[in-house]
Amino acid sequence: MQVAILMIHVAIAIALVALILLQQGKGAEAGAAFGGGASQTVFGSRGSGGFLAKFTALLAAAFFATSLTLAWFASQSGAAPEAGIPDARLIEQQNSVPTLDDEGSSMDNAAPVLEGSDE
Repeated sequence: MQVAILMIHVAIAIALVALILLQQGKGAEAGAAFGGGASQTVFGSRGSGGFLAKFTALLAAAFFATSLTLAWFASQSGAAPEAGIPDARLIEQQNSVPTLDDEGSSMDNAAPVLEGSDE
């Protein structure tokens, strides 16, 4: 169920972005006032502004509803996220790991010597 709502949510988001990019700006209406031929369009003399604005509002409401639904599913899952503040026992285990600052290191940090070069 959650995966289906997530797929719908993504589809609505893509459609919402595409629909917003299709809309004209406020300055585009000035040409229609002087007989720009807008009366012969598919959407009529007012253009597609009313239809696109209403459809954008509908998609925005659907996006909001799917967002709230997904948030509710996430809150009801009960599983703690993997990332976050680690448990105190894990921090104590990490503190017992030797560091480079510790004295008495068992590692030999001497650089290797090249043989056969007498220059």
